[in-house]
Amino acid sequence: MSTPVRVRFAPSPTGFLHVGGARTALFNWLFARHNQGVFVLRIEDTDKSREREDAVAVIYEGLRWLGVEWDEGGDKGGKFGPYFQSERGAIYEKYLKTLDKKGQVYEDQGAIRFRAPRRPVVVDDIVCGRIEFDRSMEPDMTIRRPDGSWIFHFVNVVDDIEMKISHVIRGEDHLTNTSKHIALYQALEIEPPRFAHIPLILNRDGSKMSKRDEGSSLATYIEQGYAPEAVRNYLCLLGWSPKDNREKLDIAETIQLFDLEKVNRRNASFDLDKCNWLNYQYLAQMPVPRFRELSLPFIEKAGIQVTDEAYLTEVLKLVQEKIKLLKDVPDWIGYFFTEDYDYDPEAVAKTFAGAGVMSRLGKLRETYQSMAEWNAEALENALKTLAKSIPCKTGELIHPARLAVSGRSFGPSLYHMLEVLGRERVLTRLERTIEKFTK
Repeated sequence: MSTPVRVRFAPSPTGFLHVGGARTALFNWLFARHNQGVFVLRIEDTDKSREREDAVAVIYEGLRWLGVEWDEGGDKGGKFGPYFQSERGAIYEKYLKTLDKKGQVYEDQGAIRFRAPRRPVVVDDIVCGRIEFDRSMEPDMTIRRPDGSWIFHFVNVVDDIEMKISHVIRGEDHLTNTSKHIALYQALEIEPPRFAHIPLILNRDGSKMSKRDEGSSLATYIEQGYAPEAVRNYLCLLGWSPKDNREKLDIAETIQLFDLEKVNRRNASFDLDKCNWLNYQYLAQMPVPRFRELSLPFIEKAGIQVTDEAYLTEVLKLVQEKIKLLKDVPDWIGYFFTEDYDYDPEAVAKTFAGAGVMSRLGKLRETYQSMAEWNAEALENALKTLAKSIPCKTGELIHPARLAVSGRSFGPSLYHMLEVLGRERVLTRLERTIEKFTK
């Protein structure tokens, strides 16, 4: 009988969830879901100097936004808790005593050190292959500081043992630490988990992505209004691919295809342009109810008052294919919900300056007022018929009409916009514009 798959993501609560950390969590989650295993969220909060009060919430919110839900963790509990290292002191003491009885530790100026084995340590890594580390010259590792606080290497190993972690999937920057961890497993006479060190995420110039780099913080994507499924899809492709050059992948299929054996050995290059492209594809193609759900927080934050839910849905349908970031939704739809909108001065100077513009708008208003049907097709036919009778180019009616009813020179299809705004709003706005700009 094979060992049940149990994996973990163990971030430090620093108030910042890096896309590299999010990608590590995602790969662990995908591996767990692919193998019907368990995904554990453990908080490594032993280093008090790096902690922030709201930092755990940042981790929880970021992962949940991505759709990465854990099976065991600090807020959920589980059989192997507690899931905060700061609450596991008694467990670490027990393991320290075990090492002490074996003569594997000693005190040095108040610190507790582990006697390093003076022999090579082999790491058999699923991604990186078999790597041998020569530890013959390694200094003895501190596992407890003089102030009583624990060092990462020791508690990390103890927690993985206690939580029955079967696979440790983490960034390649931890690979050199793994030989230290295996030495601890050997000293405790416990079989280590399988290790898989996934490639680092680099900037386009080849430098390692840091907190200061563009696109490095998951919070940025949340604040800017990216589709969570698009960011998740993009992170899946940083170091892994389905091997058929597809880029837009449904998460259910990704879970089905995900395999650590297919993780690339070479480092991944972070390309924000590709992430933006993928995000645009997701926003444009997603079902309207999902687009509405993602847009609502930004609409509410902008103070747009929505009294007719069906009207909002129709408005969002109009602009959906134009949206690149959800934070831009309020700017695209604001004039649908207020009569107190501004006219773009540059557009006014360009569109309303010519002779006869207001006269043409007046004739368009009369034409629209007398229409029996109010739909995009009828509105388009009526405008084109009027243009021929005036005569003028259709653009000489389209551009002033758009500016009159929205205050701007761009937007969704004019005729569909007029249909959704409705006869009363359109006629009122045309009349108000004519009065305002007739000299």
